[in-house]
Parts: sequence; C-alpha cells; structure tokens
Amino acid sequence: MRAIFSILGLLVVVALVGFLAKKQLTDVSNIKVQPQDGAQVTAPQTTPGSTPRQQSEQIGQQVKQSIEAAMQQQRAKTEDQ
Repeated sequence: MRAIFSILGLLVVVALVGFLAKKQLTDVSNIKVQPQDGAQVTAPQTTPGSTPRQQSEQIGQQVKQSIEAAMQQQRAKTEDQ
C-alpha cells in the first residue's frame, strides 16, 4: 500500500514538473525580437589572391571603420535629445 502511494506521488510530481517545463518553454519561444535601427553588421570583404596576413589586416580595418561609424551614429542620436 505504501509503495502504491509512493508511485502515485512520484507520478504527480513528474506531471507537475512536465507541465511547468512545457509552460516555460512555450513562453520563451513566443519572444519576438525587433531589429534595431542603425548600422547593420556585414561580413568583412577581402580581396581574392591576397595573403592571410593581408586579409587579416583588411578585416581589422573594416571592423575598425564599422565600429567608428556605429559610434558616430550613437553620438548623433544622443546630441539630438
């Protein structure tokens, strides 16, 4: 008799945990993400036939330029307010 109540209690706990887990997962999947205004991130472009060192320097320069452009846009928005 004691074993039957133990198994029933365990099944109730498992059902409760399953219900709560399903509820949590459906809440997370319903989140909508809106794109931000401003600069879009693009993959750096390299010239074909260049050495890996030249490619890494080009990528570094492009990343630096895009960061500087993003910082300038942010400054312009804060000065308007």
